[in-house]
Amino acid sequence: MDNNIMLGYSAEDFAVFRKNAWRVLWGFSILYCFLYCARLNLGLAIPAMIEQTSWTAADLGILSAIFFWTYGMGHLFNGRLGEIFGVNRFIVTGVFLSAIANILISFQASLLIIAVLWGLNGYFQSMLWSPGMALLSRWWPGNTRGFATGLANAFSGFGQVAAWISVYAAFIIAPGLGWRSAFIFPVIAMVIIVVFYKFMVKGRPSEAGLEDYEEEDPERKLHEEELRRILDEKGKIYPYLHLFKQWRFDVWLIIIAGSSIARYGLLTWIPLYYVEVLEMSVKDGIVGTVLLPLGMGFGTLIVPWATDRFCPTNRLPAVILCALIAGATVFLFPQITSHAGAAALLFIAGFFIYAINGVVWAYATDIGGRVFAGTATGILDCFAYLGASVQAIYFGSVLTKTGNWTLVFAVITATCIIIAVAAIAAGNGLGKKAVQ
Repeated sequence: MDNNIMLGYSAEDFAVFRKNAWRVLWGFSILYCFLYCARLNLGLAIPAMIEQTSWTAADLGILSAIFFWTYGMGHLFNGRLGEIFGVNRFIVTGVFLSAIANILISFQASLLIIAVLWGLNGYFQSMLWSPGMALLSRWWPGNTRGFATGLANAFSGFGQVAAWISVYAAFIIAPGLGWRSAFIFPVIAMVIIVVFYKFMVKGRPSEAGLEDYEEEDPERKLHEEELRRILDEKGKIYPYLHLFKQWRFDVWLIIIAGSSIARYGLLTWIPLYYVEVLEMSVKDGIVGTVLLPLGMGFGTLIVPWATDRFCPTNRLPAVILCALIAGATVFLFPQITSHAGAAALLFIAGFFIYAINGVVWAYATDIGGRVFAGTATGILDCFAYLGASVQAIYFGSVLTKTGNWTLVFAVITATCIIIAVAAIAAGNGLGKKAVQ
């Protein structure tokens, strides 16, 4: 955050604002990092679950999809509800409920009961990201939101690394528990961190004794004033209609759905690919694929920040470039047989696929401003996880019936091409307006 831009504050108040803005960003980012230990643990446990039970890849693909459905639908509502009832209240409650659902799963033998609990876990986890984007928009002005949302999203990428490590450690600490250990030990750090978060992070400037900041960019300022007028005149539910009526926003829904198909198509099934095709053990497969989420973390940290500097009023060129590079990388992946070469391509694919997500969240705070960034994020994340649920069922079915990994990678490649085409269509003739 630029010390030379005071955002309407006195020097003393700006120092307080800046301190709290960084505290909010780091607090939410670190918390969200460890949330993935209670989300990606299922995908990492899938090879062990197949080995130790009678469940198939198709069964577990449906189980994985249930999370995506409840998570996506939860976002559709929780972004708006968090803005109405309090973003931090939703965030803290969601973490505790997610931890409880995971621990309960570890005691179950029925796939049906696990499915119910995993679906509830999806809803509980949906109480964080959309309210979190609303939270960041209240502390980070428009010309820094690519950086802020990118950093938070980067920590979700690093959180995928944390999930990899925590599940691997769980298998070592409690080998006798088998797959069940993946639903117990990984959630411990998440619970500890949310306790510190509750006392460290302020939900809005007024909780720190400050007025809301003033946007320096005249265009963004006018945009937020218009959004406030719409909210006052049309009511608290109207933001949904306002967003869906904008065709470029609808194109961004296609972009984020495709990005999630590619992202979760790799995250969910790559550990199984390493076991079945590269003939590695379950634990070695987790280690071998860790560069995928690591690349994701760096991609979403760097690219959205770059859009703040080079294309803050039209972030679509970054989406086009990332989609094309990611598609080419995934296309080449199944032709690589060396572990080092595969790891390198996973890092590159993760970098550019997840960078698209980071750009999407910057756009969500652009289009929604401080007025309903959470609502915009919620709608976008809902479509993201509709895409994620499609890949879980489709790829799980393909792998169970045919074992055709080439088809899996071909579909992910085609999805990246569709993302690029959609972004080109939305960017065609785009002017300088920051909210497009």
